[in-house]
Amino acid sequence: MKETQFISQSVSLSIIIFISLIFVFLGIYHSKKYQGLKNYLTANRNIELFSLTTSLTASALGAWILFGPVSAATWGGIGAIIGYSLGTAFPMFILIFLGKKIREEFPRGSSLIEFMRKKFRKSLFKLILLMTVFYMFIFLCAEVTAVAVLINYISGTEFWITALIVLLSTLTYTLYGGLKASIFTDNLQMVIIGILLLFSFIYLNSTVGSQFSFEFVRERNPQLLSSLYIPNYTAGLTFFIAVAATNLFHQGNWQRVYAAKNFETLKKSLIISFLIIIPIVFYMGFTGMVSFSQNPNVRPDLGFFSLLLKEQSTFLSFIVIILGLALTISTVDTLINAISSLIIVDGKATFNFKKKTNYSRVSKYLILFLSFISFIVASKGFDILYLFLLADLFCCSFVLTIFLSFYDRNINEKTAYIAILIGLLGGFLMFPTPDFSKSFLVGVLIPKELFLPLISQSLLFLSFALATFLPFLILKIIKFRY
Repeated sequence: MKETQFISQSVSLSIIIFISLIFVFLGIYHSKKYQGLKNYLTANRNIELFSLTTSLTASALGAWILFGPVSAATWGGIGAIIGYSLGTAFPMFILIFLGKKIREEFPRGSSLIEFMRKKFRKSLFKLILLMTVFYMFIFLCAEVTAVAVLINYISGTEFWITALIVLLSTLTYTLYGGLKASIFTDNLQMVIIGILLLFSFIYLNSTVGSQFSFEFVRERNPQLLSSLYIPNYTAGLTFFIAVAATNLFHQGNWQRVYAAKNFETLKKSLIISFLIIIPIVFYMGFTGMVSFSQNPNVRPDLGFFSLLLKEQSTFLSFIVIILGLALTISTVDTLINAISSLIIVDGKATFNFKKKTNYSRVSKYLILFLSFISFIVASKGFDILYLFLLADLFCCSFVLTIFLSFYDRNINEKTAYIAILIGLLGGFLMFPTPDFSKSFLVGVLIPKELFLPLISQSLLFLSFALATFLPFLILKIIKFRY
């Protein structure tokens, strides 16, 4: 991927194996005394403020923050950074209200799907389950790919080696210890992430100097900070809608909603996580603007590394590897346990297996299968951004219908189906092709020239907006008619 290697492959592999084994040992050692299904699914519902906060924050972040916000800032400007930051943090705020309701109405639950199963009949709840697992699987592929790309960039290590080590180590302690192991390791990982991000900020602020400022960005690329730059708005709204909608379906978040010792602990943890996430994601996006302003030829998603590793310091390379591993493993263990828990809790209602079927074992087989596919994807270094956006579109079409149904008893299965399908149809009509030059409606069914430039240049934003808000409009129309 890059000719210049900051450190040797052998050194890089030594760090990866050492860090991974530490988390394996700690995860297994800690969870040995917390066995059983209650600990595996909801950590026995007794997680305190510090552990819940660090786990919520670490799970919300991931190796994607080293690439996504950095890249988006180079074309979406300050709007993209704000949208990314608020979109990542916003579910924490919404979960205060949704979490309170779901804990009150279904206190012994462990998943959102479980709650939806009581609201809707099998066909729609299965669709929600499928969409949720699909989204988290894509997230898993993205995280493993991201760390493989990162290690390849620094040391030239082949993608498959990093992917294999990260997946094997995380699967080992997560399938053994469940949510209890995931939360415990999240605590350590979040402390590491916080310290290393703070160090990187101090280092860049002192070495990059006056160029590490909004004034420098305004001087080189004023459009990125301009209130007249349209992508500032469309990119910001796109990322806010997409990221916020998908994270509301993240089973890892719902497990932690149920795992909190009480609602007061949950509320405080969500507020603190919200306040921590925003500056972290904003900072990463800001480094993208600075890097792009320094050198427009740097690959957009590598902007943070181009700033931090400019001196090709071995020590800084160690920092980046440890940071990348902590971000990745904290997210991957959450995803593994989240998917596993869905199969255990909702498998009986979803699959027509024999009565004596061990769904805990079935969930582990499924996780191993999905992990194998994610290993294949990561070992090829595929860019799965487009697939991620497609998963986001699915989540957007579901989000308002599903969560409004918490409060509106008039939303039945038939009404929900109609609203979701119309939202999906509207979103797909505007969803851009892989080269982002056209969509099925704009450029295929109807010539692109017949549309205003504002429409043809904002396809991704319009697809997410339609997928999100068309269902809401349909629900209002149906309610008015009946």
